[in-house]
Amino acid sequence: WGTNRQVTYSKRRNGLFKKAGELAVLCDAKVSIIMLSGTNKVHEFHSPTNISVKQLFDQYQQTTGIDLWSSHYEKMQEDLKKRKEINRNLLREIRQRMGDSLNELDLNDLQALEQDMEKSLENIRLRKFKVLGNQIETSRKKVRNVEDIHRNLLLEFDAREEDPHYGLVDDGGHYDSVLGFTNEGAHRMLALRLQPENHHLASGAGSSLITYALL
Repeated sequence: WGTNRQVTYSKRRNGLFKKAGELAVLCDAKVSIIMLSGTNKVHEFHSPTNISVKQLFDQYQQTTGIDLWSSHYEKMQEDLKKRKEINRNLLREIRQRMGDSLNELDLNDLQALEQDMEKSLENIRLRKFKVLGNQIETSRKKVRNVEDIHRNLLLEFDAREEDPHYGLVDDGGHYDSVLGFTNEGAHRMLALRLQPENHHLASGAGSSLITYALL
């Protein structure tokens, strides 16, 4: 239904503008039309095109003696007056919430202000407790993470104390075994200079440099 009305409006608008143009040409008249659609779109037509719509309105005012802008100015002044009043009320309310400008309030106003302040204070406290709870939970998670790391390190240390072969890496029989250490969250390289088990394979070759990745 809305689309049909828009189509009808568009057709009638074009037809009206066409008739206005014919009237301006045939009768040597000055014509101005302003239309506002249901979707708040402005469409305008004026002829002759070498003058603006405002110039046509100014000429209309001079001819009829009607001031089109005075009522608009008065409306703007009234709107400005209302906005200033709203601003004054808001400033007074802010001062009262800060404990100032209370002399003009009677008992009912003071009780209402007190209840409003208590409600605001309750909302602030609830928000404070929520923020504080989030911070505490974040701190607890960090503490648990540190405790887990510490516990794992203690277990690894105990395992090394109980088993002298803990963490030994076998190189397949060509070289002496080496001890591989682990590091939480990091990968490091351990470079050891080892002697071959079969000395006749290493004759004249010296020691070899082997690099191990610590996982």
